[in-house]
Amino acid sequence: MSGRTLPTFTPAEVESHNTSKSCYVTVGSRVYDVTSFVDDHPGGGDLILEYAGKDVKEILRDSLSHEHSEAAYEILEDSLVGFVASANGQSTSTNGTAETSELVFASTGMSREEDLSVETDYTKDYQTHKFLDLNKPLLLQLWNSGFSKEFYLDQVHRPRHYKGGASAPLFGNFLEPLSITPWYMVPIIWLPPVTYGTVLGLAGLGNVPAGVAYWLTGLFLWTLIEYIMHRFLFHVDKYDIRLTYNASTCLTIARYLPDNRVGITLHFLLHGIHHYVPMDKYRLVMPPALFVVLATPFWKLAHSVFFYNWYAALTVFCGGVFGYICYDLTHYFLHHRNLPLYYKQLKKYHLQHHFADFDNGFGVTSRFWDRVFGTELEMPSPKGAKAQ
Repeated sequence: MSGRTLPTFTPAEVESHNTSKSCYVTVGSRVYDVTSFVDDHPGGGDLILEYAGKDVKEILRDSLSHEHSEAAYEILEDSLVGFVASANGQSTSTNGTAETSELVFASTGMSREEDLSVETDYTKDYQTHKFLDLNKPLLLQLWNSGFSKEFYLDQVHRPRHYKGGASAPLFGNFLEPLSITPWYMVPIIWLPPVTYGTVLGLAGLGNVPAGVAYWLTGLFLWTLIEYIMHRFLFHVDKYDIRLTYNASTCLTIARYLPDNRVGITLHFLLHGIHHYVPMDKYRLVMPPALFVVLATPFWKLAHSVFFYNWYAALTVFCGGVFGYICYDLTHYFLHHRNLPLYYKQLKKYHLQHHFADFDNGFGVTSRFWDRVFGTELEMPSPKGAKAQ
């Protein structure tokens, strides 16, 4: 099944699918398309059509009629196509019985962090959303798609889960290995030069306390760079800059992702693919080549600010790169490891960024800058939920 990357339906929409050509049923808030099963039902298709567009929870449990087995429920789960929710935020079965159930966030189609790991039926997902076919390499599909920015952003923030722990194909050729990076490559590649640079910087400064202060300055600067990159580069799809004068807004500059295939493809490669398949363990850390590109401005910044001492700039830079190493490892562990109490809270916070509110919660290693800049993530109301 395609998890909760699925649309929601009004009760009336469900009830309209009441024929042998299009037959939906519900169990609570879950909507199932059982059209293909009408002719194969052991009790006859007429029995299914009798409940077409209606809730079947009670009939499934009815021992006088036929209490259905676990196998029947498994078959039903393969036919999940979406959810039904009433205007007051309660899931409502189509026979008029209201019940409490999981609510679905409109922006992501999900209700909780566990949904991120529900395996996606690639074929059914493509038939439903007409976005990308996970059975095929993604990059050329996206490049040739002609998707509008609005459609792309809606779909890329509705997470899918690739089966069996594998990575979704990006290039589908010899370039594929360049797009995937195991988490352990980050410390293997970058810890040795960071260690060497730190030792060289401390030796050149000749003052260990001062060197440690420079190194910690670089580490602190990284936390700000992490926030800025995640908010304004990785999520360049939408943000505002307001310039003020005498406490009055005099100019608002709105920056948006370019509405063309170049901008959309670059966004997908940089960060969109991570929101599209957030549990892809080989695309949770930065490929070395990409990090070199992004680290170059930080190297120049460090040497511009601390121009008076090359060793001070080097030490600051090494502290910053160590912060990056911590960031990438933290990001991987937040997605794929059980963690101590503090990190469990951080994990919950970050995964909410994926399944509930991708417009906030940009801090990965901490919430500090989210609090400073007013983007701390608060759980938004799910689609159809009553305002508090």
